[in-house]
Amino acid sequence: MFINLSNHPSHLWSAEQMEAARKLGGDIVDVPFPAVPAMASEDDIACLAKEYADGIISQYDPKRDVLHVMGEMCLSFALVRLLQQAGFVCVASTSERMVQEGAPGHKEVFFHFIRFRRYGT
Repeated sequence: MFINLSNHPSHLWSAEQMEAARKLGGDIVDVPFPAVPAMASEDDIACLAKEYADGIISQYDPKRDVLHVMGEMCLSFALVRLLQQAGFVCVASTSERMVQEGAPGHKEVFFHFIRFRRYGT
């Protein structure tokens, strides 16, 4: 299983990203990444990370399942650390950022998926 723990549902991914995810983990399951208030304390982040990690650990198998973790940086870091301690492989998506300048003060940003990269241990 490829668990997509992000705010980017897999049905919006490119065919290239879907194929790469399936190669890593088979079927794709979307788990929305939680909103993290800007005023959340370090303790709040630790509690939220533990809550999400416990839920994932109880539902999925670290020997078979891969987690794509992309979201607020402090929570992502805490989640990846807990999930790795439980034996899960965690990956991040990488992309090339392309910017098209428009009228003054306006630009469009496009992201082109490149690959999934494993988080270091």
